[in-house]
Amino acid sequence: MKKKFNKKELGEFKKLILKRKEETLGNINHISDDTLKKSLKDASGDISGYAYHMADMATDNYDREFSLGLASNERELLYGLEDALKRIEEGTFGICEECDTAIAKTRLKAIPYARFCVKCQSKMEKK
Repeated sequence: MKKKFNKKELGEFKKLILKRKEETLGNINHISDDTLKKSLKDASGDISGYAYHMADMATDNYDREFSLGLASNERELLYGLEDALKRIEEGTFGICEECDTAIAKTRLKAIPYARFCVKCQSKMEKK
């Protein structure tokens, strides 16, 4: 039982997705600027010529890995948003890819890149 959204509703979802996409790109750029473009010395604020203590290096490495993990999560979100825009263009947005029923509008407002209805998503997470 498919229920397609009308053009106005699709336009609203598209705006929401584009806004999320812009925010996500901003987050990725911010993480990139803070993490990847600074040396360990710059990141720590240390301006002396002294060598790092091993514990300081470990903390810096952990912070870097954590930030890279965040950036990876943001990239996954970005891929999901891009996919949602593609589904809008194809006319399949809002249709569960598992059971072929409509995804609740409230779910799509919260997670505009959702590909599955709550019931199917729940089943998949239990596996």
